Amino acid sequence: MKKLMNWLKGPTAMAALAGVMAAAVVLSVAELIGAFFTARATPLIALGSTFIDFTPPWMKDFAIATFGTNDKAALFAGMGLTILVLACVLGVVAYRRWALGVAGVLLMGAVIVASVVTRASVKPVDAIPTLAGTLAGLVVLRLLISPLWRLNHWPDAPSDTAAKEPGRPATSRRRFFAAAGITAAVAGIAATGGRLLGAARSNIAQAREALQLPAPVRMAAAVPAGVQSPVAGVAPWVTPNGDFYRIDTALSVPEIDAKDWELRVHGLVEQEVRLTFQDLLDADLIESHVTLTCVSNPVGGNLAGNARWLGLPIREVLKRARPRDGADMVLSTSVDGFSASTPLEVLQDDRDAILAIAMNGEPLPLEHGYPVRMVVPGLYGFVSATKWVVDLEVTRFADSKAYWTQRGWSERGPIKTMARVEVPKSFARVRAGRMTIGGTAWAQTRGITKVEVQIDNGGWAEAVLSAEASLITWRQWSFDWEATPGPHYVRARATDGTGEVQTDERADPVPDGASGWQSVMVTVE
Repeated sequence: MKKLMNWLKGPTAMAALAGVMAAAVVLSVAELIGAFFTARATPLIALGSTFIDFTPPWMKDFAIATFGTNDKAALFAGMGLTILVLACVLGVVAYRRWALGVAGVLLMGAVIVASVVTRASVKPVDAIPTLAGTLAGLVVLRLLISPLWRLNHWPDAPSDTAAKEPGRPATSRRRFFAAAGITAAVAGIAATGGRLLGAARSNIAQAREALQLPAPVRMAAAVPAGVQSPVAGVAPWVTPNGDFYRIDTALSVPEIDAKDWELRVHGLVEQEVRLTFQDLLDADLIESHVTLTCVSNPVGGNLAGNARWLGLPIREVLKRARPRDGADMVLSTSVDGFSASTPLEVLQDDRDAILAIAMNGEPLPLEHGYPVRMVVPGLYGFVSATKWVVDLEVTRFADSKAYWTQRGWSERGPIKTMARVEVPKSFARVRAGRMTIGGTAWAQTRGITKVEVQIDNGGWAEAVLSAEASLITWRQWSFDWEATPGPHYVRARATDGTGEVQTDERADPVPDGASGWQSVMVTVE
């Protein structure tokens, strides 16, 4: 322990701390100045977004399976740890060879700048926060390393000893820690100020709250009584906005002024079309309940939700554009560069794929695509549910690739039939006797006609289905079970409207969605 304490007081550990303080200054100054630029110009957001772009499918799938909707928080935590280690290394390098330390800092700055300027909708001027932060970091690193060089030449000594040696500093270590403390405080203030200033300058949230939604020309069909499972603990039939899953590639939620939003429809069309947000407000909008599912949802997972959406049918927009013969795909692109490949015929049929502006009776939440997103029944989100959409290119699958298809995922993503056991939870301990099992099943555009439950390796018994609202929403179910003491396995499978039974063949989410039967282990006491 004594050796460790001595090492922590030594110049190497202090140099590592200097590197950490310098990195904190880089990030905080960039955060402060970045408040006057796009949010995607800050180093952490730019680096994280670039990392996501180059993430292989297996790693992305692992992150979602492990962290779920907390995948972005996990990414930031991992980035923070990586930056901490690199900063320590650069601090030590700068202490031993200043020129190499400077080169290392400049290299990191260049990497961050490259990450910033290559983001979608980012201009070269948006590199200014990173450049300013890098310069400030170098200045701080020099100021903190200098006392260490003096300390190395003149080790700290009592004041009486120092007095006998003119020019010898007796307080290098003390001065270093004082300077490091001041630097940490200033960095914290700058980072907090940047976040507060950015929030104060943004009026997007206020504009969203003030938005008056138009009445639809076709309201959502009345929801029949009995759609909600009677089993306590089963998910609400309508998912509240705050509980709706969010899986996307945006580390910083894009903030788009609805007054500036424009959608461009082009490519293999007879006429290019441009729509403003006011055009959507003035159009004949429709409303419907639609269940969305993420392709990364594991068997039994919670990356699915049902909501009431308001928007303009995309088929009406395509009618104006008049796609040319041979076109078979629409490449939709978000303001942050994400893209999805949707079969053209799906956007032209009667399933009511829409450009949505509202969710559950209120304007789209910022994190769910405000001001406009796509909602396409029957397809996984990675090929259809583009948030913050600004571009629709009518093209061919043979000619264009979307964000995830470039990374090995399938071009088309029809949602697979799935049943989910929600009550009891896996590894639950329940009392012996009569109990009710409950859950949800979905097969958008085909509907659910049957759910069956199997206890251990017994026969399949039919569950009671809740009322069906439509073919494009999920359907809940319940099953009475006489539970006997001991460990048991509960499985469920669904049959869709075409008569196809949910397969028991296990498949990972890559490349076109998970499959298999969920198995829940419970202990009956």
